[in-house]
Amino acid sequence: MKTLDIKNNFLAIEKEYSGYENSKIVIQSAPFEKTVSYGKGTGLGPKAILEASHYVEFYDEEFDRELCFEKGIAALKPMNLNKLSPEKALEKIYDSTKALLDDDKFVVTLGGEHTISSAPAKAYFEKFKDLSILQIDAHSDFREEYEGTKYSHACVMKRIAEFTLRIVQVGIRAQCIDESKFIKENNIKTFYSRGIREGEYGNDWISSVLRNLSKNVYITFDVDGFDPSFLPSTGTPEPGGLFWDETISLIKKVGKKKNIVGFDVVELAPQTNDPSSSFTTAKLVYKMLNCAFINK
Repeated sequence: MKTLDIKNNFLAIEKEYSGYENSKIVIQSAPFEKTVSYGKGTGLGPKAILEASHYVEFYDEEFDRELCFEKGIAALKPMNLNKLSPEKALEKIYDSTKALLDDDKFVVTLGGEHTISSAPAKAYFEKFKDLSILQIDAHSDFREEYEGTKYSHACVMKRIAEFTLRIVQVGIRAQCIDESKFIKENNIKTFYSRGIREGEYGNDWISSVLRNLSKNVYITFDVDGFDPSFLPSTGTPEPGGLFWDETISLIKKVGKKKNIVGFDVVELAPQTNDPSSSFTTAKLVYKMLNCAFINK
């Protein structure tokens, strides 16, 4: 596996801690952008995350550890996807994820548009049969097709639902009526952002989320799940979203009570006048890793 050097990898860490063989964690970049429907630039997301990560501290005071040196984090050279059809791109991401899982790696996939997430999710589903998908997102993404393709970023969870309905959604605040019907008909557990704010799920909404997750959890994190006042650089921002502390509290508790087996982070559309969004996303990736390895 070809890995990035210290000038380009995640956290800018030395080869001793970022080589493929001696790293438990592997970050793969899937800079696919074909179906974005509003803001552009998600194809630049993975590179921006890696670059911004060079300014994230190795030490996480919340966990009192330097995870990158304990486990090793290898960043692979980005996949060349944009000349491929969505079907071929997903096939390539799936094959890469499966090969990494066969090598017993913990795989993080950076997008790119949300379309890419069905590929690593499928590879994980085949490896961990008792698996839930935790989706953090502004949009349900349960459309059968959008703008003439079933591989749109607006359809990714419908593609995932073709192999598992064990899906829990958090932060949702935008959907069409067909998506709402699909959620109700298939008993998808959806925690709407408004419902969280208004106490619809009780004072401890995070415990309600946990009760609906199986032991093994794969997380797909669309950064538009955050409120745009906090993270504006995303393709389809929606008001009324999640903020940092409540989101990390959720993921930390999932890490404590369940087994986070892998995750993807997608839909960062970096802007030169907003470096904070890229940095926040890079820190999110490292914080999610710390949450995933809290008991490991």
